Amino acid sequence: MSSRYKHLFFDLDHTLWDFETNSRETLHELYHHNNLQAKGIADFDAFFEQYNFHNNRLWDRYSKGFIKQDELRWKRMWLTLLEYKIADEPLSKQLSVQFLELLPTKTALFPYTNEILTYLKLKGYQLHLITNGFELVQRSKLAKSNLNSYFKQIITSEASNAVKPNKEIFDYAFLKAHTKAAESIMIGDNLDADIQGGINAGMDTIFVNHINATPHIKATYMVRDLKGLEGIF
Repeated sequence: MSSRYKHLFFDLDHTLWDFETNSRETLHELYHHNNLQAKGIADFDAFFEQYNFHNNRLWDRYSKGFIKQDELRWKRMWLTLLEYKIADEPLSKQLSVQFLELLPTKTALFPYTNEILTYLKLKGYQLHLITNGFELVQRSKLAKSNLNSYFKQIITSEASNAVKPNKEIFDYAFLKAHTKAAESIMIGDNLDADIQGGINAGMDTIFVNHINATPHIKATYMVRDLKGLEGIF
């Protein structure tokens, strides 16, 4: 085990847990279950694209403290339906509840997730999660995907009352894990939340560049996939 790092902090969504695949499958089921085609939404792919647009924009506002959890949860549905001139608040809230119930049951992971977590754990590293997701939803994802056993501490924005990239969520994580920035590293896919957040907390960082993006923030290391972590640890 590298003597430099003892505690490895992972992001969950888009880093280990394949949010794109899982959310698409979830919305596809809800699209049919709620007969959205009959309400004027003819093309599921276009519907999913609109949902992603509003979801990403609202998550950005949530991470910057402009909106609260409840607003994020139902307004992403509300704004997506408005694209089809469906101003139906009860349906928006119904879809939000159904989405958060069904999504955590999905289990698609990025390639090599279990292998790399096993590899790192066997090498003696302490593994933890820092996620901006909701407490019950994230813990359910971990349980359904059989990932719980890998992690010592699971830090959510809801439990810590802070969001990445704010330093407070990382300070809370260090306290829970009984560690400090100098012996820790942040591993994630989101340059603004994970990498800038790690930098704000004084940590080294690893950008997991699944989508081959051009980085606008410089991480300590960059890997193209999870197997690439073997070259660092």
